[in-house]
Amino acid sequence: PAAYLGRARPLWGTLARELIAGECLEILHTAGPPDTAASLKVIRYKTAKYTVEHPLLIGGVLAGADDDLCSGYRAYGLPLGEAFQLRDDLLGLFGEERVTGKANGDDVRGHRPTALLAEAWRLAGDAQRERMRELLGRPDPDGEGVHELRELMRRLKAPDRVEAMITERVDEALAALHALPLPAAAGTALCALAHSVTHRQY
Repeated sequence: PAAYLGRARPLWGTLARELIAGECLEILHTAGPPDTAASLKVIRYKTAKYTVEHPLLIGGVLAGADDDLCSGYRAYGLPLGEAFQLRDDLLGLFGEERVTGKANGDDVRGHRPTALLAEAWRLAGDAQRERMRELLGRPDPDGEGVHELRELMRRLKAPDRVEAMITERVDEALAALHALPLPAAAGTALCALAHSVTHRQY
């Protein structure tokens, strides 16, 4: 109905504005001092809202969801979108290239503000941080720098911390989902989505 289209239209504008804001935040923080809070803010606006929250809201509004249900969708979609990107950050450095279809280490070579890098930086000592400065942002055609940084992150247990962040957000999303008055089929599908986007290998 036209009324539902009218409710959905502002969401498209919000989606576009927030995506642009996320891209700008990433540019501002690229090659800057790694900071977990800043990285999570980039994730929220660049990926989580664009990939999960707003598509879910737009679909819900077009199907006639009321404001309370849309609030529930937000509570489910935002943490799930963040978990999706956190998994992507891990795959971008530790995934198998033949499976992911993209070169490992692009985030490292680009010195992008990922939460994985920020957590490694937070956990590192002075000497480790100095070595990270030397490795980040360089071309590294033979991949040795990426390999060294990957091993350093493993020693610091930064991937474990990001895994914990993913679990926290999936749990938050599922708790919000279980509180929603959804048909069984919709609840099952959204539960499966939460697991598929965060336990993927590509």
